[in-house]
Amino acid sequence: MRIAVVDGQGGGIGRALIEKIRIEIGNEADIIALGTNALATASMLKSGANEGATGENAIAYNASRVDIIMGAIGIIAANSMLGELTPAMAKAVCDSSARKILIPLNKCSIQVAGVKNEPLPVHIDSSVTILKGLINSK
Repeated sequence: MRIAVVDGQGGGIGRALIEKIRIEIGNEADIIALGTNALATASMLKSGANEGATGENAIAYNASRVDIIMGAIGIIAANSMLGELTPAMAKAVCDSSARKILIPLNKCSIQVAGVKNEPLPVHIDSSVTILKGLINSK
């Protein structure tokens, strides 16, 4: 199973996701870190991603070549992450046939009804639980 973790700015959410995936799933998953900038990619690589790539073309190219895409909900919103996530990046993620597991952060002016305002670690745990269910069902 090939999983893309998309993050920007400092890559902290992506790093936390990858660390949790490695704890819960181990090396069963092939993880590619896709950063909107080099700092985010480097941070995710340090946390255990198998490989990484940076920038608009890397995200657009790889989004259609993975089974699952994970990240904050902003990865489907053009110009989120303080403008780091370009419209082309958001389109590539949305257009991908990969399953998307998104963390509901309210920082990009998107609020999902029915989602409790929980601390980030709770949302990361929940997203990895969903990932484990998908892996176990295959």
